[in-house]
Amino acid sequence: MTPKRLSGAGAFPDAVDTPAPKTSDPAPLYAALDLGTNSCRMLIAQPVGNQFTVVDSFSKSVQLGSGLEATGRLSRASIKRTVQALRICKKKLQKHNVRNMRLVATEACRRAKNAAEFHRLVKRETGLTLEIIEPEEEARLAVISCASLVSRRTEQLLVVDIGGGSTELVWIDISKVPKKDRANSIMRLRTGFKQEHDLIENARVVDWISVPLGVATLRDIFDDVDDDAARFALMSCHFEENLEGFSPFESEQAKEGFQIVGTSGTVTTVAASHLGLRRYDRNKVDGLRMTSGEIDAVVRDYLLLGPEGRRRDPRIGRDRQALIMSGAAILQALLRVWPTDRLSVADRGLREGLLYAQMSADGVLKDGID
Repeated sequence: MTPKRLSGAGAFPDAVDTPAPKTSDPAPLYAALDLGTNSCRMLIAQPVGNQFTVVDSFSKSVQLGSGLEATGRLSRASIKRTVQALRICKKKLQKHNVRNMRLVATEACRRAKNAAEFHRLVKRETGLTLEIIEPEEEARLAVISCASLVSRRTEQLLVVDIGGGSTELVWIDISKVPKKDRANSIMRLRTGFKQEHDLIENARVVDWISVPLGVATLRDIFDDVDDDAARFALMSCHFEENLEGFSPFESEQAKEGFQIVGTSGTVTTVAASHLGLRRYDRNKVDGLRMTSGEIDAVVRDYLLLGPEGRRRDPRIGRDRQALIMSGAAILQALLRVWPTDRLSVADRGLREGLLYAQMSADGVLKDGID
């Protein structure tokens, strides 16, 4: 599946409110809302063949998890910001008369002591019912959204989804799958990570992990470290330490046939910076392959800019300057650990996975992917 977008809410804007084009197409509309630790994002899309076309979107940094690391609770200010964003989402759903939707919440709501109270407030104020999904489903949806980026030469695949409150890693062995069917074998994981392994064409999930460290939570842990470079180094080392429970952590895999696919605002921001884009262009970012050296060069540039320079950089933005460094720390830790010098960039993730899963379950998509 390669989702077609009419506009891209990439790494740059903190809020994106995209108008829908006029259309008389009777195809059903589907919505996917992802309420994470940092952002509230929604896509509304129509199935087209074996893909889908995005007809409307919304993205805003609500910082729902601000202060959660210290208090264990969602703050009043964070809740207020989030409810305001969800009101906009509700208006869009009503405007398009969307009946097929999944509205999910992730790490912040999994951890917050007052999550149930927050969900009741959302229901009362917006009429929307949020669904808290488990880490495995979050990881699975990110994986299937990236299936079309898997190379036919790939035998061992690591999909990394860097979120605001957690980072999901899924290690998949597709070495026994015929090359022409490897991407489709990833798609079949939408039904669960445990497959019928007596079928040779199945992808096999070697291991997966949800590390309770994302760009917001990792930043908060080291927020009291004043030196920018020292804070970055500490964040990267701390994240690497949390990978030791992941079984492929110390595996000896050859570079040949190994692929990492990264999906997150961090990855797309680093890619856009590498390309020197002044205005985000999803078509140039999604599917880009970056070398570890190119990623290192971007990170060095971020460190040289410092906090004030990053705030002024239009590729990063005022609200993202601190988050980009914690995300970059995670990214560099991953590239230190695994035997590859390249990363495939995915401008897609949980929302796209939610859309694909809904449409596939309803039988409105053609089988297979391009």
